[in-house]
Amino acid sequence: MKREETVDYHIKSAWHAISRMYNQQAAEEGFTTAIGFVLININSKEGTPATKIAPLIGLETRSLTRMLKTMEEKGLIYKKADPIDKRSVRIFLTEEGKQKKERSINTIMDFNFQVREFVSEEELQSFFGVFEKIQQVIERINENHITKPLFEI
Repeated sequence: MKREETVDYHIKSAWHAISRMYNQQAAEEGFTTAIGFVLININSKEGTPATKIAPLIGLETRSLTRMLKTMEEKGLIYKKADPIDKRSVRIFLTEEGKQKKERSINTIMDFNFQVREFVSEEELQSFFGVFEKIQQVIERINENHITKPLFEI
């Protein structure tokens, strides 16, 4: 099978193209796509528990910790103890963070509107259906992998 015939090649190649496009636009604003995704997942009014952000965007906790530190240094966020659970920290957006969040949302929305101008609703529904099935295959593979014993006795 040629790489152009594999599902993962097309997914990875499309994602890299999208990521490059987003990073170019984010760089103009002084941040990265990854920071944009974090900003989008922080509640603008109530803040978001730091422990909830990593799973929302598929990041390792260590990577998120470094990113949050960078974001705090850039003046995009600030941390506050959770008023209910003092052991927990909530992440809040600064005014600049809210502006960058808005820019990130607009960039994503603009891209999606442009795709929808080019791709019919029927094609998009088919595309989403295929991705849903791919997710099911991945889940099945992961379940089979987890249930297999590591060592036989």
